[in-house]
Amino acid sequence: MPEITRDFTRADLPALRTEVERFGTAQGLDGLALYRFVAAVHELATNAIRHGGGAGHLYLGHSGTALRCRVTDRGPGFPDPGHELTPPDSRALNGRGLWYVRNVAATLDISSDPTGTSVTVTMPG
Repeated sequence: MPEITRDFTRADLPALRTEVERFGTAQGLDGLALYRFVAAVHELATNAIRHGGGAGHLYLGHSGTALRCRVTDRGPGFPDPGHELTPPDSRALNGRGLWYVRNVAATLDISSDPTGTSVTVTMPG
Protein backbone atom coordinates (compact mmCIF):
# COMPACT_ATOMS: atom_id res chain seq x y z
CA MET A 1 0.00 0.00 0.00
CA PRO A 2 1.81 3.16 -1.17
CA GLU A 3 1.68 6.21 1.04
CA ILE A 4 3.10 9.69 1.54
CA THR A 5 3.45 11.47 4.85
CA ARG A 6 5.03 14.88 5.30
CA ASP A 7 4.87 18.21 7.09
CA PHE A 8 4.26 21.37 5.08
CA THR A 9 4.09 25.16 5.25
CA ARG A 10 2.93 27.81 2.79
CA ALA A 11 6.28 27.69 0.99
CA ASP A 12 5.75 23.97 0.34
CA LEU A 13 2.35 24.29 -1.38
CA PRO A 14 3.57 24.25 -5.03
CA ALA A 15 5.79 21.20 -4.44
CA LEU A 16 3.07 19.54 -2.38
CA ARG A 17 0.56 19.98 -5.19
CA THR A 18 2.99 18.39 -7.66
CA GLU A 19 3.64 15.52 -5.26
CA VAL A 20 -0.10 14.92 -4.79
CA GLU A 21 -0.61 14.92 -8.57
CA ARG A 22 2.18 12.37 -9.03
CA PHE A 23 0.71 10.22 -6.26
CA GLY A 24 -2.76 10.32 -7.83
CA THR A 25 -1.38 9.51 -11.27
CA ALA A 26 0.59 6.57 -9.85
CA GLN A 27 -2.67 5.26 -8.37
CA GLY A 28 -4.35 5.34 -11.78
CA LEU A 29 -6.19 8.65 -11.63
CA ASP A 30 -6.41 10.86 -14.69
CA GLY A 31 -8.63 13.55 -16.16
CA LEU A 32 -11.39 14.92 -13.97
CA ALA A 33 -10.81 12.39 -11.16
CA LEU A 34 -7.15 13.47 -10.88
CA TYR A 35 -8.09 17.15 -10.97
CA ARG A 36 -10.68 16.70 -8.20
CA PHE A 37 -8.26 14.75 -6.02
CA VAL A 38 -5.45 17.31 -6.38
CA ALA A 39 -7.80 20.27 -5.85
CA ALA A 40 -9.36 18.69 -2.75
CA VAL A 41 -5.99 17.97 -1.12
CA HIS A 42 -4.78 21.47 -2.02
CA GLU A 43 -7.86 23.01 -0.38
CA LEU A 44 -7.28 21.03 2.80
CA ALA A 45 -3.60 21.99 2.92
CA THR A 46 -4.41 25.65 2.27
CA ASN A 47 -7.01 25.61 5.06
CA ALA A 48 -4.46 24.12 7.47
CA ILE A 49 -2.07 26.96 6.70
CA ARG A 50 -4.68 29.71 6.71
CA HIS A 51 -6.67 28.61 9.75
CA GLY A 52 -4.42 26.14 11.53
CA GLY A 53 -1.34 27.99 12.59
CA GLY A 54 0.62 28.26 9.34
CA ALA A 55 1.62 24.62 8.93
CA GLY A 56 0.16 21.15 8.64
CA HIS A 57 0.82 17.47 8.19
CA LEU A 58 -0.30 15.44 5.16
CA TYR A 59 -0.93 11.73 4.90
CA LEU A 60 -1.88 10.13 1.57
CA GLY A 61 -2.61 6.45 1.20
CA HIS A 62 -4.20 4.05 -1.26
CA SER A 63 -6.03 0.89 -0.40
CA GLY A 64 -8.15 -1.18 -2.73
CA THR A 65 -10.27 1.22 -4.72
CA ALA A 66 -9.95 4.29 -2.50
CA LEU A 67 -7.47 7.07 -1.91
CA ARG A 68 -7.29 8.42 1.62
CA CYS A 69 -6.04 11.86 2.59
CA ARG A 70 -5.66 13.25 6.09
CA VAL A 71 -4.53 16.80 6.81
CA THR A 72 -3.88 17.83 10.39
CA ASP A 73 -2.90 21.12 11.97
CA ARG A 74 -2.29 22.61 15.41
CA GLY A 75 -4.61 25.59 15.08
CA PRO A 76 -7.39 26.70 17.44
CA GLY A 77 -9.93 24.29 15.95
CA PHE A 78 -13.35 24.92 14.48
CA PRO A 79 -15.64 27.13 16.57
CA ASP A 80 -18.38 24.53 16.00
CA PRO A 81 -16.86 21.27 14.68
CA GLY A 82 -20.28 19.60 14.49
CA HIS A 83 -21.64 22.36 12.26
CA GLU A 84 -23.16 21.16 9.01
CA LEU A 85 -21.30 22.38 5.95
CA THR A 86 -23.60 24.60 3.92
CA PRO A 87 -23.04 26.26 0.55
CA PRO A 88 -21.24 29.59 0.84
CA ASP A 89 -23.11 32.74 -0.06
CA SER A 90 -22.58 33.49 -3.76
CA ARG A 91 -21.01 36.83 -2.82
CA ALA A 92 -18.63 35.39 -0.22
CA LEU A 93 -14.93 35.77 -0.94
CA ASN A 94 -14.01 32.58 0.89
CA GLY A 95 -15.60 29.54 2.53
CA ARG A 96 -15.69 27.31 -0.53
CA GLY A 97 -12.79 24.94 0.26
CA LEU A 98 -14.47 22.45 2.58
CA TRP A 99 -17.71 22.77 0.63
CA TYR A 100 -15.85 21.73 -2.52
CA VAL A 101 -14.12 18.84 -0.75
CA ARG A 102 -17.41 17.62 0.69
CA ASN A 103 -18.92 17.55 -2.78
CA VAL A 104 -16.12 15.59 -4.50
CA ALA A 105 -15.08 13.21 -1.72
CA ALA A 106 -16.73 9.87 -1.01
CA THR A 107 -16.39 10.56 2.72
CA LEU A 108 -15.41 13.58 4.80
CA ASP A 109 -14.57 13.38 8.50
CA ILE A 110 -13.63 16.42 10.57
CA SER A 111 -12.25 16.13 14.08
CA SER A 112 -11.47 19.38 15.84
CA ASP A 113 -10.68 20.67 19.30
CA PRO A 114 -8.65 23.58 20.73
CA THR A 115 -5.37 21.73 20.00
CA GLY A 116 -5.97 21.32 16.27
CA THR A 117 -8.03 19.90 13.47
CA SER A 118 -7.84 16.71 11.45
CA VAL A 119 -9.73 16.40 8.16
CA THR A 120 -9.85 12.99 6.50
CA VAL A 121 -11.33 12.29 3.08
CA THR A 122 -11.61 9.21 0.94
CA MET A 123 -12.00 9.43 -2.78
CA PRO A 124 -12.48 6.79 -5.46
CA GLY A 125 -9.17 5.71 -6.87
